[in-house]
Amino acid sequence: MQTILGAGGAISNELAKALTTYTSKIRLFSRNPHKINETDELVQGDLTIPEDVMKAVEGSSIVYLTAGLPYKHRVWADLWPKVMKNVIEACKHHQAKLVFFDNVYMYDPSHIPHMTEETPIKPISKKGKTRAEIAKMLMDEVASGELHALIARCADFYGPNTPNGVQSHIILNNLKKGKHANWFCSPNLKHSFTFTPDAGKATALLGNTPDAYNQIWHLPTDPNTLTGREWVRLYAKEMNVQPRLQIVNKFVLRLMGIFIPVLGETYEMLYQYDQPYFFDSSKFENHFKLAATPYQEGVKIVVAEELLEQNV
Repeated sequence: MQTILGAGGAISNELAKALTTYTSKIRLFSRNPHKINETDELVQGDLTIPEDVMKAVEGSSIVYLTAGLPYKHRVWADLWPKVMKNVIEACKHHQAKLVFFDNVYMYDPSHIPHMTEETPIKPISKKGKTRAEIAKMLMDEVASGELHALIARCADFYGPNTPNGVQSHIILNNLKKGKHANWFCSPNLKHSFTFTPDAGKATALLGNTPDAYNQIWHLPTDPNTLTGREWVRLYAKEMNVQPRLQIVNKFVLRLMGIFIPVLGETYEMLYQYDQPYFFDSSKFENHFKLAATPYQEGVKIVVAEELLEQNV
């Protein structure tokens, strides 16, 4: 049995599809789980309740923690340590391996222009400090020999059916409505994004590769990084609209956050947009001899899926 804790999100859905390559026994756990594959086993529960997590992990050989808590720093600070503690204890008790799907918020901002698995941990944001805390909790257990686990990290992500992704909020949705696309700080700085189907497939592969454990991996991401302006042009070309763009500065973002809460919570992360942002996944690509989906192909898939949903 391979179990996904925090099922139902953009990453976990792609992961569930990818796991069918390795097993027919897939368990999905969340407050309101829905099948992705016909044979999926559904378990309802709450990651903040130890008994629920213990029950969800029982009988599992590999556990994937892909939960996406509400994008609010106070919620993260309160709930993430509890969730991580519950998951670690359940995996240790049932002798299950753990794969934690993570982001890059804990990295030293001065290293954002070129991030690798060796990038120093030095968060300056509130959400970043929480991510650093829970990653340390996990890797401390690995170092003690009490747990076999790995961390799979991705950059900001984009992909089909990602309504909460930043590209959906600032580019796709606006162009779809005939509005200007938005971009933070400067449109001339390059910014990596990980394609969600790539992230799902790579996370499944890592979980089912014994020698991948007890280390950190960056998930495959196209190294041919685009600027904000190039991202907008790429979407506009596929949507057959004009690549109209407006820049969102800190003051404007504060105002937008009143109406779109996720953008308000993005304010403390603007340091990731006022300098180049390059996510280096060469460790994964060299080890597995697999390349990421090119950005041009990824955006084509995103737009095609969006148009398909509109016509249904």
